Amino acid sequence: MRAASKRQQIVDAADELFYNRGFAQTSFADIAAAVKISRGNFYYHFKTKDEILDAVIEKRLTDRENLLGKWDETSDDPMQRIVCFIRIVIVNQAKIMAYGCPVGTLTAELTKLDHTSKDKANEIMALFRDWLTRQFEELGFLAEAPRHALHVLSWSQGVATLAQAFKDEEFVKREVDQIVQWLADVSHAGTANH
Repeated sequence: MRAASKRQQIVDAADELFYNRGFAQTSFADIAAAVKISRGNFYYHFKTKDEILDAVIEKRLTDRENLLGKWDETSDDPMQRIVCFIRIVIVNQAKIMAYGCPVGTLTAELTKLDHTSKDKANEIMALFRDWLTRQFEELGFLAEAPRHALHVLSWSQGVATLAQAFKDEEFVKREVDQIVQWLADVSHAGTANH
């Protein structure tokens, strides 16, 4: 197997394990076992767990950039794009109920550990915030765009946290319906004021 392919397998396995177990609870041996590679061969690709973490963060950042880019390409309506962001908690509901938000949980864990990669992980939250801000700006909200963006982002993180805690599918659906209604109300009020 090509080295680049094996390296990607390691990153993919580590990504899943860090999400399911947490970074601190995942060992080199766990990742090597998931990829079915000897520890010696493993060290050819990554010398430290922190190197793997950085590769996982980069993968998650790239994956989210691609997802947001896809939404930008598939809809001319910023409101529809924000709804796609909101509905991601339903699309990924089973995993979120089991493990929480992959971005939020990693950011929180690395912050608690005061890990040197915490700021890099937080770039994903900043990516979401900045993308949502642009969507609200396109809707005509200029001064309020950053505030609305943080409202939607904090809502999604809160719902993910409570979905994991309570495992209540109806709660998630209700919350999605309510935030979509909030978005429609805010958009309508903003249109009326312009």
